[in-house]
Amino acid sequence: MRADEISARAREIHFSSLVFDTHADTPQRLFFDHFDLATRDAEGCVDIPRLREGGIGAVFFALWVPVEVTGSAATQRARGLLDATLKQIEIHQSDLALATSTEEVRTARTQNKIAVLLGIEGGHAINDDLAVLREFQSRGARYMTLTHNAATEWADSSNDAPRHNGLTDFGKQVIREMNRLGMLVDISHVSDSTFYDVLETSRAPVIASHSCCRALCDAPRNLDDGMIKALASRGGVIHITFHNSFLSQEYANASRALAAENDSREEAAEEEFGENEARKLIAGQRWSDESVRAGKLPRVSWEKIIDHIDHAARIAGADHVGIGSDFDGAFMPAGMEDASKFPRLTEGLLRRGYGEADIRKILGENTLRVLTDAERIGSS
Repeated sequence: MRADEISARAREIHFSSLVFDTHADTPQRLFFDHFDLATRDAEGCVDIPRLREGGIGAVFFALWVPVEVTGSAATQRARGLLDATLKQIEIHQSDLALATSTEEVRTARTQNKIAVLLGIEGGHAINDDLAVLREFQSRGARYMTLTHNAATEWADSSNDAPRHNGLTDFGKQVIREMNRLGMLVDISHVSDSTFYDVLETSRAPVIASHSCCRALCDAPRNLDDGMIKALASRGGVIHITFHNSFLSQEYANASRALAAENDSREEAAEEEFGENEARKLIAGQRWSDESVRAGKLPRVSWEKIIDHIDHAARIAGADHVGIGSDFDGAFMPAGMEDASKFPRLTEGLLRRGYGEADIRKILGENTLRVLTDAERIGSS
């Protein structure tokens, strides 16, 4: 394929594919700022106009609860995020549709609507109560990220000291109940021990909704090659994320060198914005961009995303790779600042020699398959 043909071919493949993003933190904006998704807004990453421009046909909105919010307050925060998301879907019914099954994702596509799915980010949101898990599932949640940046009472996190050496007995009950409910188990953020306990416990394929490859960027949040192979061997999918610190070793190293400055920045944001996580996340992206311009942090190109997709596909096969941006929740690389830039991924994969069938799998078909598998096991 000649270079001058790639963009047109990429567009043809991209906009005729189901493009599925498995992780966006946009509910923070909907809850705290009462953001209207119909409004094109350069301050964030996701809105209806830019989802349309990016050809994104399905997106998991993450109901993320910070680890500092605990107990019943964590559950209440997740409920508020869910309510705010459902309200936007109701207001914009001509563009959005709540999807709780693969059939509903497909129906939304035939109606030219964007399928919105819900995922809980941080198992502490269920407050150690399976009844709360069932409540969220009944209201539309179709995955749960087991931990965030701290251990729960039943699972260890990749960003915290081990407390349980993986899953506790109750943690295994959580996995079995998620299987029964047809919910996907998301292992992004969990410790390596928790990861392997999950694989041993779950009857359904498991996903990493927003993780990269540790071989390319040595962050504990990323999966090493053995984990990627193990995930794939059980039918699971790693969804490559866009956060600079998980894509680029150089950026991660430079960020650690600026830890004191970043801590000071976060303290100032906490004082200014309080509980408003949307404002704090936007302030963080602004700090990252300014630090890159000032030469304190290296510029990370969107092509790093392709590097990680390619590495995961070489390790596990193209059947086990997807995309989970972390839009509105992380620091985006140059050229992938918002949802409108998604077609570049298809062009990048074409340039690497990927065929149309594998590109369509990576863009969304693999995600639809694991959703189908979880539903099948839940109904069995």
